[in-house]
Amino acid sequence: MPVAVVTDSTAYLPPELVRAHRITLVPLTVVLDGTEGLEGVNVLPADAARALGGRRVSVSTSRPAPEQFAGTYRRLLDTGADGVVSVHLSAGLSGTVEAARLAAAELGDRVAVVDSRSTGMGLGFPALAAAEAAAGGADLSRVRRAALDAVARTTIFFYVDTLDFLRRGGRINAAEALLGTALSVKPIMHMPDGAIVLLDKVRTATRGLARLVDLAVEAAGDVDVDLAVHHLAAPQRAEQLVAALADRLGDRLHTTYVTEAGAVVAAHAGPGLASVVVYRRPRPAEAA
Repeated sequence: MPVAVVTDSTAYLPPELVRAHRITLVPLTVVLDGTEGLEGVNVLPADAARALGGRRVSVSTSRPAPEQFAGTYRRLLDTGADGVVSVHLSAGLSGTVEAARLAAAELGDRVAVVDSRSTGMGLGFPALAAAEAAAGGADLSRVRRAALDAVARTTIFFYVDTLDFLRRGGRINAAEALLGTALSVKPIMHMPDGAIVLLDKVRTATRGLARLVDLAVEAAGDVDVDLAVHHLAAPQRAEQLVAALADRLGDRLHTTYVTEAGAVVAAHAGPGLASVVVYRRPRPAEAA
């Protein structure tokens, strides 16, 4: 068996890709009004959207326990995997990577953990790159390198209706949140170093979506790209983004994935989230 690839539930990969690439997902925990569940298993995006839309404040998330990762790694190794590459949510947002590394330390050099420095398909694209390398027969070192190369090729931007949810979750500072609410602006965020940073401010949701398109096209540069569009309870915004990006990028756009953000990101971004993830595909010479 080739190297196995593990990621976590915040990758928001389309289920058909998870199955086709034999990727193992480890879910994060979400607590809604005191009821604990697993993201993507028994806590779905609609559950989080309803909770947040009702302004319930008791929405929290937690990383998987190291024992959960260790059990996953052992199962994959015991069933014939040569090794495991485990790609996860940014260490700047969660302790998930730390938990994975603690588990990997129990298994020596048969498990390599990669910090995607992102979330959503900013994590999903590196996991896919690792899985494709593994399917091609790459060893542990080369599968890990494929994931890291994809991290460097991936950029995420997202729009939120309010900074309040990010402030409550401690993902941005109070001064940035106050700035956004005081001026009634709509923030555009990115993750240049694995942490959420305010990039731009616009006055309306329409301008916010247009700015996301401009930023994604700029990030694409002159190479071919794959895109992912995420939303939370905002399918029409996702449709608008997909149409505008297809028009702007033309033949350079290969594949677009559209998924609803899960409960973990929802808890910190809130309903109305719209996000674009740009994966710059290797040029033919680089791929060779």
